[in-house]
Amino acid sequence: MGSLPGTDPVEALRVVLGELPDLPHLPELPGRGAGADLLGRSAALLVDLAVDLTPAGWRLVPRGGVDQRRAREFLARDLDALHDLAAGYTGTLKVQAAGPWTLAAGLERMRGDRAVVDPGARRDLGQSLAEGIAAHVAEVSARVPGARVVVQLDEPSVPAVLQGGLPTASGFGKLPAVEASAVQQELAAVVEAVPGPVVVHCCANRAPLELFRASGAAAVSFDHGLVQDQDAVGTAVDAGLHLVLGVVPGTDATLPAPKATASRLRAWWNELGFAADELAGAVTLSPACGLAGASPAYARQALTHVREAARYLLPE
Repeated sequence: MGSLPGTDPVEALRVVLGELPDLPHLPELPGRGAGADLLGRSAALLVDLAVDLTPAGWRLVPRGGVDQRRAREFLARDLDALHDLAAGYTGTLKVQAAGPWTLAAGLERMRGDRAVVDPGARRDLGQSLAEGIAAHVAEVSARVPGARVVVQLDEPSVPAVLQGGLPTASGFGKLPAVEASAVQQELAAVVEAVPGPVVVHCCANRAPLELFRASGAAAVSFDHGLVQDQDAVGTAVDAGLHLVLGVVPGTDATLPAPKATASRLRAWWNELGFAADELAGAVTLSPACGLAGASPAYARQALTHVREAARYLLPE
C-alpha cells in the first residue's frame, strides 16, 4: 500500500522493484521517525502552508520549522533513490499521500482543534495538497520519464469524519459528523486537480465506496476482510471502478498458499454475480494496509504472496 519497514530508501526500492515489477511504488518508511509518517510526509508536499510537530501531534503554524524541513529532506532522499534505481523503468508507478480529509483530521489549528472542523482551513489544505501532489508527480516523472504516475490518496479517517467518531483535542468528546455531500465535494476537488488517475485507499471499517466513486476516483482500495456491503461493491464494479483489494494483513501473520487466496477471491467474485473471466481485469491485489509495522521478512513475503495470487486469477 505504500509503507515498508526499515529506514533505508535504497533497500526499500530494491525490494519493491524486485517483488512488484509491474506496479512498483515510491516506498514510505515511517521507521525513520517524525516527518516520515503519513501526516508528516504529506505535510512535506503542502504549498504555502506550514506545519510543525508538537507533543500533541502535527499542527498548522505560521512558519515551518525543523520538523517540516526534515520531512522534505526525507522525500528528497527518496526521489534521489528513485532516480538511481528506476530511471529506466517504463510502466505504471504509484505514489501515495494522505487525502484531504485524513490530513484535515490529523492536523490541529493554532487554537488546538482539528482543521477538519473549519471549512476554510479544509479548503486551504485541499488546495495546497493538490498543488503539492501535482508538483510531486512532476518531480517523479522527471526522474523516471517512462513512468505513468498513479496517485493514491490514503483516507482512513473518512469513515470517522462521516460518523462523528473523531475525538476532540481534549479527548473527552467527539467532533460533529460532516455531511457526506461536503466530504464528497472537497475530496472531488482534490481528485480533479491531481494529474493522472487517482486511487482512494481506506482500510478502515465501512469504507464509503460510493462516495469515493462519486468523487472521481479511478479505483478504490480497501481491506477485503472488512467488506460489509456487497451491493456497494457490485455497484462500483458495474460503474467501471477498479478495485484494489487488501487480501493479506499488514502485520506479521501466517499466510495461506497464494492459490488458496485466489480461490477465495474467485468464490467472492462469483457471489457478486460477475463473470469469472472479468476478475483479473477488474481487481489488483495488495496487502490490506501499509507494511511499516511488519518484519522485513514478512513484508517481502506479503508482496510476493499478492503477486503470486494474482497470477492464479489470470484466465487460463
